[in-house]
Amino acid sequence: MRLAEEQDLDLVKIAANATPPVCKIMDYGKYRFETMKKQKEAQKNQKVVELKEIRLSMTIDVGDLNVKARQAQKFLSSGNKVKVSIRMRGRQNAHSSLGVDVMNRFFEMVQECAVMEKKPMFEGRNILMILAPSKAN
Repeated sequence: MRLAEEQDLDLVKIAANATPPVCKIMDYGKYRFETMKKQKEAQKNQKVVELKEIRLSMTIDVGDLNVKARQAQKFLSSGNKVKVSIRMRGRQNAHSSLGVDVMNRFFEMVQECAVMEKKPMFEGRNILMILAPSKAN
């Protein structure tokens, strides 16, 4: 304590459970400032992956499917995940296999830049599929 006070610094316990306890003489305020600065810098360099959603319908035509596929490729190339969903209404619930076929056709269109993270699954009246960017991109 006396050495720390003479140098106008702080005495900081490094390992309190050790015998004897390990302490270090340092400027604790400067140390905290530098660790916070490193933490903010690391946080700035992280990329946040968003989940974008594309809605399809069971009766979608080829032209519209191409437009949606190009949009999904744009999302995937920027590093985001894509959630593809189809909402079935009325009599469409009886023919849910057609919705899965639309999902599979959609995946074939974006296959070169996407990996199927979650296969088409039924959740109530919806069919959901999650695509992630492939490692090649």
